Amino acid sequence: MMNYSNGLQKLSRRGVVVSGVIAGAATALGLPLIGKSAEALTTSATSAKRNDLKILNNALYYEHQAIWAYSFAAGKLTNTDVGKAVLALALRNQADHKKHRDALAAAVSSLGGNPVKAESSYDVSSYIKKGEGNIDSDVNIAKLALALEVDAAIAYTLEAAKLKTPKLVTVGASIGSTESAHAAAIRATFRALGVGIEIVPAAFVSVETRNAWVLKV
Repeated sequence: MMNYSNGLQKLSRRGVVVSGVIAGAATALGLPLIGKSAEALTTSATSAKRNDLKILNNALYYEHQAIWAYSFAAGKLTNTDVGKAVLALALRNQADHKKHRDALAAAVSSLGGNPVKAESSYDVSSYIKKGEGNIDSDVNIAKLALALEVDAAIAYTLEAAKLKTPKLVTVGASIGSTESAHAAAIRATFRALGVGIEIVPAAFVSVETRNAWVLKV
């Protein structure tokens, strides 16, 4: 039996190739394009670029925030076994965030944009007010880091789907999966310290499952 889905996909891909050839030939011969004009295509490309730049710079802002948060928290940790365990994990996670920062900044620059700069400090009081961490103990600092990582994973999942450039979608999804891994690693540290929790408490990291991932003070 013919696989109509595969057939339609092939036709679709062929259509894209053929359209590209026709457009190229028409441009070379000075013929008017049928359908979207060159101006319309340019406008569409510009709109897509603006869209991607906004999303990438928003993501870059939060990578700066994560890097700052880990540095800020490191100075608050004690020299106990718990503090040392949290610090070791924080430094590993922060190293990933620095790589994410560099990749996002490079992507913004490649699109002709200006990468957003890091601020001297960031406000995480909303998390503290909700009881999703604090800076008054090693354990609560780890809970604050967990909440930030969970929200980062959720944000990347939602925002990556809005990107117009396929390669950037892949990058965003990859970073989002790493943020999920960070959250699981923090939960694993709690488990290793004797807290009876599941390392991966839900099949998804999403708005709907957020409460299952974060730990209250």
